[in-house]
Amino acid sequence: MATIDRPWLGALLPAVCLASGNLFAIELDLEQIADGVHVHQGVHEDVNADNHGDIANIGFIIGRDCVAIIDSGGSPAVGKALRAEVHALTDTPICYVINTHVHPDHVFGNVAFVGEDVQFVGHHRLGAQLAARGEYYLDAMTRMLDEPLSEDVIVGPDIAVEDSLTLDLGDRLLRLEAMPEAHTDTDLIIMDQATETLWLGDLLFVDRIPSMDGSLLGWLAVMDRLRDMPAARVVAGHGPVSLDWPDAADDQQHYLEMLRDQTRQVIEAGATIEQALQYVGRDERDAWLLFEEYHEGNVQSAFAELEWE
Repeated sequence: MATIDRPWLGALLPAVCLASGNLFAIELDLEQIADGVHVHQGVHEDVNADNHGDIANIGFIIGRDCVAIIDSGGSPAVGKALRAEVHALTDTPICYVINTHVHPDHVFGNVAFVGEDVQFVGHHRLGAQLAARGEYYLDAMTRMLDEPLSEDVIVGPDIAVEDSLTLDLGDRLLRLEAMPEAHTDTDLIIMDQATETLWLGDLLFVDRIPSMDGSLLGWLAVMDRLRDMPAARVVAGHGPVSLDWPDAADDQQHYLEMLRDQTRQVIEAGATIEQALQYVGRDERDAWLLFEEYHEGNVQSAFAELEWE
């Protein structure tokens, strides 16, 4: 495990963003959940032009010498607004932008921090996945945001976390750990050791239905590992900050276990994937936001994985 110290450098930049040729200001509601730890909770929606891609939880941690951004938001405009909020709150320079995984609602704000003395940090598979998915993500986000996006929006990591890494913000250590394939194959967690605040990215969904883009069995195995980690508070990728860890993961645990068990049942019965879509997890409809948008995709992913056990 390595420790990296960074010199400080920063500049105050305006909280004004350009999108689709029009000038507008995005205001981010930030909550200080612990000393020096600030979180903005994204809305429970799919990306659209009205929300500017502001659907994921993002935030930052302030040390003596450095600020670390944790996820930058779903568009350049959200990234610029987050950068402006940091500079309005503190003169401490931003040294790191840490991405918890590959999905664009967490990384498309990275471009707003290019040009500052910032290093981008992510899972050791993040760069390759951004390269492989970049064109698709750009096309999809351009349509959803109704805003032209260039390939410059895809900003990969300068620092790749193979196993674990400690970043020193100045009297404040962040321990980063790369996870095996779970929600995605690029999941990274961050523990702020000073406040015992654990950032899980999309390894944890609260209120909003989990979405599968990795391995169901891998996700359940990672959750068993995470639930053994002590934490005073946990920041999910979507949903409110939780003070009752690991109980905050109970609903997600139930959903993923249900998805595994019921999918196995239909496979063992010789049912087709179309029949699985009609049966698996339908009684969960009222338990989750955005259920109709994501549940069938989860069943399809689970069926494809478990069919060959």
